[in-house]
Amino acid sequence: MGSNITINPITRLEGHGKIEIFLDDKGHVQDAYWQVVEMRGFERFVVGRPVEEMPRIMSNICGVCPTPHNICATKAVDEVYGVSPTTAAELIRRLDMNAFIVEDHYVHFYFLSSPDFILGPKADPAIRNILGVVEKMGLDVGKKVIEMRRKCRNIIKLIASKPPHPEAGLPGGASRGITEIERSEIRETAYELLEFAKFSVGLFKDLILKNKEYLGLVKDPAYSLNVNNMCLVNHENKLDFYGGSNSRLRVTGGSQNAEVDSFEIKDYVNHINEWVEPWTYIRMTFLKQRGWTGLGEDNNTGMFRVGPLARYNAADALLTPLAQAEHLEMKSVLGKPGNQTLAYHWARLIEALQAAESMVDIAENPLLTSKDIRNMNFIMKKEGIAAIEASRGTLIHHFQTDEKGFVTSANLLVATQHNAGPICASITKAAKAFIKGPDVKEGFLNMVEMAFRAYDPCLSCATHALGQKFEIEINIRDKQNQILRTLSYQ
Repeated sequence: MGSNITINPITRLEGHGKIEIFLDDKGHVQDAYWQVVEMRGFERFVVGRPVEEMPRIMSNICGVCPTPHNICATKAVDEVYGVSPTTAAELIRRLDMNAFIVEDHYVHFYFLSSPDFILGPKADPAIRNILGVVEKMGLDVGKKVIEMRRKCRNIIKLIASKPPHPEAGLPGGASRGITEIERSEIRETAYELLEFAKFSVGLFKDLILKNKEYLGLVKDPAYSLNVNNMCLVNHENKLDFYGGSNSRLRVTGGSQNAEVDSFEIKDYVNHINEWVEPWTYIRMTFLKQRGWTGLGEDNNTGMFRVGPLARYNAADALLTPLAQAEHLEMKSVLGKPGNQTLAYHWARLIEALQAAESMVDIAENPLLTSKDIRNMNFIMKKEGIAAIEASRGTLIHHFQTDEKGFVTSANLLVATQHNAGPICASITKAAKAFIKGPDVKEGFLNMVEMAFRAYDPCLSCATHALGQKFEIEINIRDKQNQILRTLSYQ
C-alpha cells in the first residue's frame, strides 16, 4: 500500500493551503494536489447592492491585492453606465494601477521568493526568509525595499483614501483630482522607483543568471510546463496592465507560441469556461474551444496560465523602452515560449520596470492635474464586463443589474483561478522529479513548494470563507480509492 506526504501549511504565499503528495508502493510519486479549502462568497452577497458600490466592496475581497479589484470593478461599473472615463481620470487610474504593480511585485520577489535564491532552496528554514535575505544582502537593501513600497502605497492612499481597502472609483471618472504640488511629489517618487526597478532587474541577473546552479534550476525540466498563456494586450499586441478601449484578451500556446485565441473582453463567456474539482473550492478555468482536458500538459490542453510569465509569452512586446529591452534579453536566454515556471520571477521584475517607467510618463503628463475628472453622460446598460492585468494575472469582473442599478448577478474570474490547474500540474511535475521515497528532506519539499510559489498565488482572492464556521471533511484514500480515514473539523 502506498503512502502520502502532506505539506501543510505551504509557506510564503498569500492565504492558506496545503499540498498532498501520493506515493506508490516503491515510494515514487503517483500524483500531487494543491488544495484550498475555503470558499469565496462575494458573488452572492453583493446581489441586491447598488452597482456603484462594487468598487468599494470588491476591494475588501483581499487585503493583499485590493487595488486591482477596486480598479476592475470601477471599469465594469463604467460599462454598466455606458460611459468612458475622462483622460485625466484614466491617467489617475493608471497611476494607481502601476503603483500597485510595483509594490506588489517587490513584496513577492524580496519577501516571498528571493529567500530560495539568495539563501538557497535547501537552506535552513529558520533563516530562509526575509530576515535571512536582509542579513545576507545588507540592511540598506531591506530598508530600500520597505521605503519603495511605502512610497507606492502613499500614492495609492492619495488617490483612493487607503491602500489596504481602497475606496476610489466612480462611474466615468475618479474620486479626486491631482494637484500640481502632488504631481511634483509623484514625479520625484516615480523617478526613484525607476532607479530601484533597474537595480532589482540587475540584482536578478547577478544572483541567478550568473549563477550556473540557479540558472540550471530555472531551466530544469522539472519546472517547465507546456500549457497556453493568456493576457490583455493593446492593438499592437503589447502588454497593457490597465487595458484601453481597444484591448483584447490574447491566448498563445504550443511549441511555436502561436496565437490560439483572441477575443474582446465582453465576449469572455464564449471563450473561457469554469471547472470544479471535488478536492478544492477554487473554480478552475479552461479554453472553451479546447474543452476541459484535465491537468496534463500538451499542445492541445485547454489549460492556460496567466501572470508575468504568461504575459511574457502572450504579448509580443512591452509598452516602455527599458522594459522592452529587458524583455528581449529574456527572450535571448529562454526563447519563446518560455515555459520555465521559475522564470515568473524574472518576468515579474521586468514588469515592475515597465510599471515604474509608466509612472514616470504619467507624472510628466500635464493632463494628470486636469480638473475634468468625471464624465456623467450615463446610458444605463444593465451589464458591465471589464478586465485588467492584476499582479498575478488576468482579472475579470462581470456585473448585471436591474433597471434601477441594483446588482442581480456577479461573476469574478481571478488570476489564481486561471492558474489553479497549472499550479497542480507544476507541483506534480516537481514532486515526481525531486521526491524518491517517503523519507524526504525538507529542502526537497521546499523545491516542490517553489513550483507553486512562482505563480504568487493569492488564496484570499481566489477563495473566501463564508460565515463564522465552515465544516471541512477530509477523506484519506489508498490507491484503490478506498477510504482509510475521515477527518472533520470546523
